[in-house]
Amino acid sequence: MESTSLPFHTRAQGLAALESRLAQDLSYLGWPAKRWMPALTHEGEPVLDVAIIGGGQAGLAAWVGLAQQGIRAVVLDRAPAGFEGPWATTARMETLRSPKELTGPAMGLPALTFRAWFEAQFGEQAWAALDKIPRLQWMDYLRWYRQAMGVDVRNDVEVTAILPRADGLVRLELRTPEEHSSLLARRVVLATGRDGLGGAAIPGFVHRLPRERWAHSSDAMDYAALAGKRVVVVGAGSSSMDSAATAMEMGAASVDLLIRRDDLPRVNKGKGAGSPGLVHGHYDLPDEHKWRIRHYINKLNVPPPRGSTQRVSSHANVRFNFGCAILDVAMRGDTLVIATPKGRFEADFLIVATGFRIDWFSRPEFAAIAPHVRSWSQRFRPAPGDEDQELNDSPDLGPAFELQEKTPGECPGLDRIHCFCYPAALSHGTVSGDIPAISEGARRLSQGIASLFYAQDFELHFANVLAYDEPELLGDEWVPAGTEHILQPDPTSLTTSSGTQP
Repeated sequence: MESTSLPFHTRAQGLAALESRLAQDLSYLGWPAKRWMPALTHEGEPVLDVAIIGGGQAGLAAWVGLAQQGIRAVVLDRAPAGFEGPWATTARMETLRSPKELTGPAMGLPALTFRAWFEAQFGEQAWAALDKIPRLQWMDYLRWYRQAMGVDVRNDVEVTAILPRADGLVRLELRTPEEHSSLLARRVVLATGRDGLGGAAIPGFVHRLPRERWAHSSDAMDYAALAGKRVVVVGAGSSSMDSAATAMEMGAASVDLLIRRDDLPRVNKGKGAGSPGLVHGHYDLPDEHKWRIRHYINKLNVPPPRGSTQRVSSHANVRFNFGCAILDVAMRGDTLVIATPKGRFEADFLIVATGFRIDWFSRPEFAAIAPHVRSWSQRFRPAPGDEDQELNDSPDLGPAFELQEKTPGECPGLDRIHCFCYPAALSHGTVSGDIPAISEGARRLSQGIASLFYAQDFELHFANVLAYDEPELLGDEWVPAGTEHILQPDPTSLTTSSGTQP
């Protein structure tokens, strides 16, 4: 790639200049904002303003948004530093799906965009030649973003329990390689990604197979182990193409894509739905309109990117099998036998690229709140034929992405937990998981939290107003005038209000 041809010292100088420009921009904007939140302790234990679970792009943007509001937050991530999110771990696409021009988590700061970071190192000509952003380069950008903005991320920290309390605090139980501990926060943000409220959607048929003979497309696995093997991939979305191509590139003997539909979708309706009107107006839509647009996009499915699909079809031993819903899967000796309406397929390994599901009960850290989270199934009943399990299970969120109780009063403090990950899409639109509108979502989240904090601490803030005594004027800015220049009234000219002399 042309961009890598520049000497390292030249790239480093370019980044240094960009960071200087960013620092100046932040200074002009008064960033970070002045602290206005009270410092709290509980029985001698310090209390965080906000704890953010997840240090991927959503968690980083949320932290910056809160800092812009003068709110201190800490990001907790179980991954080692620099490996937050899927980009350098389980993602297998060569490039991002999104157009390179999207500003992502830059929060309105031109010097914080991927383009600024890229051009600072590789130049404008390299930017013009770039088609899509390479996946690993996006991870490099996010690492730089974290460093440049000074985001407070605590790595190798797993949250094992989230415990809202009636006193307005949330206790987080933590585990690190060295110890178990806990912390208190006034609010918690779940920036836990596409699978952040559940996990991989696993078809029931795979449970009849030995675990070493199948994987979900999101699993961390060594694709080199598929060398020489016959592989079947179930599905036809982006992750299906990525898994199929990676398997072939790692030496698989063949890959059969088993596709339930009779054709691949051709149009990305989600892309067609994007506009500032939808970004800012989705939350205020009537419930039936929210359901209508999200269900329509879900029903038609998002097509895999053209480049990803061509990456698969460039291999001779890949077959696209349409109309092949899975009827049965079984082991016959050492061979997987997969029955479909078109006939049987034999394989050595099965990859299911079947997406993700919302399932609070499958995540141990959610055990205390799982029975109490209100979902859209309690809020809205779609018309017959418009049922949608993903939407049904989506959390019913308030204006600041806060969770709401299924039964009021049964889980005090639940609304101190904010869902800033993909399952917020039905309530808020796609502003909390994907690149296009992540900054707008982070602003909505941080401004909403600032508003909630102010309302909760109103008496304290009002007391601060009452106690505020910094004078604007000291009394020495003027000299009071005497009376010698004031004309005294003429008694003969005075009249009463009735127009007669007294």
